[in-house]
Amino acid sequence: MSFADAAARLAGLAGALLGWSPDQFWRATPAELGAVLTALAGDAPLPLPPPSREHIAQMMEAFPDG
Repeated sequence: MSFADAAARLAGLAGALLGWSPDQFWRATPAELGAVLTALAGDAPLPLPPPSREHIAQMMEAFPDG
């Protein structure tokens, strides 16, 4: 699964389950999103783990905003 696919899926989950706007989703840290989804999922496995700091750093280098 590509980063774009994973981000779209997680953004959709955040919007549907948490009522988050896209801005709220992108301002949340992976740990915050993971904690909220884990709390909602209970014992059910999450569909996708949040990206690691290393993965985020790699993506930021590959896809700079500038």
